Amino acid sequence: MQNENVKRGNDKFQQSCAICHGTDARGGSGSSLVDSSLVRHDVNGNLLAPVIQEGRPDKGMPAYPTLSQSQIADIVAFLHARVEVTNSVESSGPVGGYQLKRLLTGNVEAGKRYFNGAGKCSTCHSPTKDLAGIAGKYSPVELESRFLYPPDDLRTASVSLPNGEKMTGKLLHLDAFYVSIVDKAGWYHSWPVGAVKVAVNDPLKGHLELLGKYKDKDIHDVFAYLETLK
Repeated sequence: MQNENVKRGNDKFQQSCAICHGTDARGGSGSSLVDSSLVRHDVNGNLLAPVIQEGRPDKGMPAYPTLSQSQIADIVAFLHARVEVTNSVESSGPVGGYQLKRLLTGNVEAGKRYFNGAGKCSTCHSPTKDLAGIAGKYSPVELESRFLYPPDDLRTASVSLPNGEKMTGKLLHLDAFYVSIVDKAGWYHSWPVGAVKVAVNDPLKGHLELLGKYKDKDIHDVFAYLETLK
């Protein structure tokens, strides 16, 4: 029965969640659920079910109130199965932290050249300023995931209304159907995309653009360079 739950959960996850969290739940534009503390501390959906049903508007995750309890239970079963598989592949598992030697396979000098050259990382970052000591602040796997998939909670949006009014705030969600923000006073606002004009300011846009350009070697080299910034 458990295997059937996982299979159904995988199907539903691919339909509703994979676009943000990746087909294997290891992350995409959204966070890795395999490494999520919430997923790992969940017991039979006690933590996950409310999040799936109600969403996390402050993090840009929409709610799924139409999913049935059984569908949610299937998704939960799938996520727990993914955690179990991941832990069995790596002896220490994500909870224990990946060993640095498993990730540190790149060339430091090549990574530095990419950082200052083709990657254009140095146009926004400095190894002596914002990145100073970065390798000491995050575990190896966190550091690698942060430069590949940085948090998107810095995005803001200006929404121009039909009456000429313009509202600006933290961008919570934007898709082909609606946009939502939280203004400086903490008020939530949402509009159909077709009824307004939206201008997004994303200071991390460069990271997302690089995702389509990185070669595996580039990723390993940049990570090796960042690991020297202690």
